[in-house]
Amino acid sequence: MTGTATKAATTTKYLSWVTLALMTTSSVASLRSAPTMAVYGLACVFLYIVPAVLFLMPTSLVAAELASGWDGGVYKWVGDGLSKPLGFLAVWCQFAMTIFYYPSLLAYVASTFAYIIHPSLASNGPYVAIVIITIYWAGVYVSSRGTKTVAGLSSMGLIIGTLIPGTLLVVLGLVFLGQGNASAAPMDSAHLLPAWTGLASLVLIVNNFLSYAGMEMNAVHVSSLRDPGKEFPKAMALAVGLVLVIFILPALAISWVVPSASLSLTAGVMQAFDGFFSHFHIGFLTPIVGIALVAAALGGMLTWLAGPSKGLLLIGRSEGYLPPILTRLNKHGVQQNMLVAQGVFTTAIALLYALIPNVSSAYWILSVITTQVYLIMYVLMFAAAAKLRRDDPDHPRGYRAPALYALCLLGAVSSVAAFAIGFVPPSQFGSGSPLVYVAIVGGGMGIVGLLIPYLFYRNRRESWKIAVPQEAE
Repeated sequence: MTGTATKAATTTKYLSWVTLALMTTSSVASLRSAPTMAVYGLACVFLYIVPAVLFLMPTSLVAAELASGWDGGVYKWVGDGLSKPLGFLAVWCQFAMTIFYYPSLLAYVASTFAYIIHPSLASNGPYVAIVIITIYWAGVYVSSRGTKTVAGLSSMGLIIGTLIPGTLLVVLGLVFLGQGNASAAPMDSAHLLPAWTGLASLVLIVNNFLSYAGMEMNAVHVSSLRDPGKEFPKAMALAVGLVLVIFILPALAISWVVPSASLSLTAGVMQAFDGFFSHFHIGFLTPIVGIALVAAALGGMLTWLAGPSKGLLLIGRSEGYLPPILTRLNKHGVQQNMLVAQGVFTTAIALLYALIPNVSSAYWILSVITTQVYLIMYVLMFAAAAKLRRDDPDHPRGYRAPALYALCLLGAVSSVAAFAIGFVPPSQFGSGSPLVYVAIVGGGMGIVGLLIPYLFYRNRRESWKIAVPQEAE
């Protein structure tokens, strides 16, 4: 009897591969990127599947091997595989991408909320900028208080802000087509691939790399599986399938009712709901859906606001890379000063929405900069994984990725290609200056992703190291 009880107790420690697949789906899938791909209509299927094969799968499998053999996240992986300075660069990029990510996320919130109060505000730059700045600083205040009251919003985000609205959007779309209404975007085989108008016609695929980013976070759970070698690939296959369904079907539904020429990259989801609700004479649901989408997005932002900076905080303290003013904790044990410093940059970036006439243009540019910064980290991760397998093949690993070198090569080449394409203005920006676009993207990525971490590293001090936990102040 005792043996049975012990066995049962041991069994409860394992995570099922289905549970891991659902956890991964909830952390990756979102409706926010749907309008970006709805522009391409039926071709969005191709544009979602390509980065899933070239980037999502290599990232998942390679990160799983690293996480099962080395604790400490990307800093430890890249630090041991390449060097500590490059490890710092990797963890910095993981943190710095949020500087651009939050303005683009909150632009989506602002445009969605506009449909609750006045739809015309969705394309009003100053309004979007004010909302971004106000909500971000409110989030900093809440996070600095150490409150966990919003944690539940994040855990319910997949249901409230993705599954229910996404399912509703697709069902309304199918009924809309079933009634004999014509789709705004062609749905024939001739439109399975995006129209080729030069390199710029493929630029939107870059944004999908960011849609799949973050898989290295979920890889830490690989050691919790009973049989990682067999179960992790199954979990990732299921997660990829679910993510593709959540990404593709709502994007198609949007393309059925909103013409690409009038589609907003920030308010596209609400444009589609507004169109469907007006058609079916149920417009009273528009604010309800808008509130659900806003609540889910804000819950995720508030819960994760302080998260990415925690890894940087630990490295900054242990290695002396960051000055004490940034690594100081408040009385709630939160790195408030680091959040404030991040907020200064976020505020400056948010002003782009007030300065750039087209809100969709500002949203796209920030999304690309976010991707560029994050891709630097992924290239370093793939290089480190290959080197660790070659130099330390006997290091204990709970999971060994099949054909690791091929996966690393595929992931690295895909990341570099996406990085290069990110500097090409998309076809939707034909009237804008390519030089201005490149200057904004290159400048933002270069300053935040490379120059600032270089200056921190060059000016590091032994006196900045904190060998023991600092008392909360």
